[in-house]
Amino acid sequence: MRKTILTAAVTGNITTLAQHPGLPCTPEQIATAAIECGKAGAAIAHIHVRYPDGRPSMEIEHYREVMERIRDSGLGMIINLTTGPGQRFIPDSQNPAVAAPGTTLMHPLKRVEHIAELKPEMCSLDLNTMWSGSSVVINPPENVMAMARVIREAGTRPEIELFDSGDIHLAHALMNDDVFDHLPLFQIVTGVRYGFDASPETLCYARSLLPKGANWGAIGIGRMSFAILIQTALMGGHIRVGFEDNLYLNRGVLAPDNATLVRKAVHLVEELGGILAPPADARLMLGLAS
Repeated sequence: MRKTILTAAVTGNITTLAQHPGLPCTPEQIATAAIECGKAGAAIAHIHVRYPDGRPSMEIEHYREVMERIRDSGLGMIINLTTGPGQRFIPDSQNPAVAAPGTTLMHPLKRVEHIAELKPEMCSLDLNTMWSGSSVVINPPENVMAMARVIREAGTRPEIELFDSGDIHLAHALMNDDVFDHLPLFQIVTGVRYGFDASPETLCYARSLLPKGANWGAIGIGRMSFAILIQTALMGGHIRVGFEDNLYLNRGVLAPDNATLVRKAVHLVEELGGILAPPADARLMLGLAS
């Protein structure tokens, strides 16, 4: 088995304080959670930001503070900023052509302003257009290409988020058009309703569609988090845990913090005979090393 890269996604933008009172929200809390995860074995910190009351944020200064705090820790973690906010449309119940309250859909270049300014080593790039919860996630190919150009100009490596097979076909089309200057990291997201099912069969199918030799990982949302983690590690993929994806350590038992989820992930990988990649090794594996 090659070394396994572990990403910690410590807050996301969907999980709420009502679901977990320990959800990191302020830049200091988010950075502290990421640093604790790094000490526990995570090589990558996947970062969303929020306002102190828990609302999702897109403030560049929030991202900047989180990045600076993580870098100042000396752990050398790879910082992976989200570009997910700004893609949701909620149709009005009386006139579905009109946006209802809660819609966040915006111009694609607005969604990557923080990438252009802060130039992180990595960032996510969603390819899905699908029904998700109470909203429609909308990522037209032209929007994805516009965001990808900004990401490329910033010198940032994209992590491509894949929620269904059509997303992978879109990724191939983008690569054929030379939208990416390097082979991205591909992240298969399972367990989201109306997307990839969280099952061994689906994971094998999704992986079979990826470009040959690509770095890839998979996420299990909710109760399938650790089941998918084990399957992914056995198949040679990289793994992710954190409050963005799952709040529970065991059935019915809330994890006290993100680092506890990371420690469980590390234990499971090592029990399978695997080795976790430290940040320096992860950089080499992902082609990020200077």
